[in-house]
Amino acid sequence: MSRIGKQTIPVPSGVKVEIKGTLVRVTGPKGNLERNIHPRMSIQQEDSGLCVIPGGSSKLDRSLHGLTRTLIANMVDGVTNGFEKALEVSGLGYRMQKKGENLVMNLGFTHPVEITPPDGISFEVEGKILKVKGIDKEKVGQMAADIRVLRKPEPYKGTGIRYVGEYVRRKQGKTTAK
Repeated sequence: MSRIGKQTIPVPSGVKVEIKGTLVRVTGPKGNLERNIHPRMSIQQEDSGLCVIPGGSSKLDRSLHGLTRTLIANMVDGVTNGFEKALEVSGLGYRMQKKGENLVMNLGFTHPVEITPPDGISFEVEGKILKVKGIDKEKVGQMAADIRVLRKPEPYKGTGIRYVGEYVRRKQGKTTAK
């Protein structure tokens, strides 16, 4: 059995969890999320929280046990606290600004790049730092990754878009032969 899957999921006060077959709906102060879980997994509500119970002991069941528990725990955490990814833009002339809900970025292309956030995602710009916020961890991470792909950090000058705290290994440039 999965060590992570065995742990109960604590449900804080103010969060409501509904289970209808394979559909799990979590409602909290920041919003609501729903997800279909694999039919081989079942969820029981207890007074201390939620327990994920596998349908058997096959390799698939063991794999899904920890995954299902983590997905539901992220849903509960998302509707309670929310998630945030911070990106840093570095480079001469690279800048970003919000235009309404959209994000407009100048990244050295011939035209500015305008990004429209999907439902449940918001942007916050503070100088050269961009924060992607939302209640769905999957959507926040995917949106941050999509923005980072626009200008990956390059190893010679270190310019581009990187996660805050990300280490970019620098390479030495060409040297002149004497």
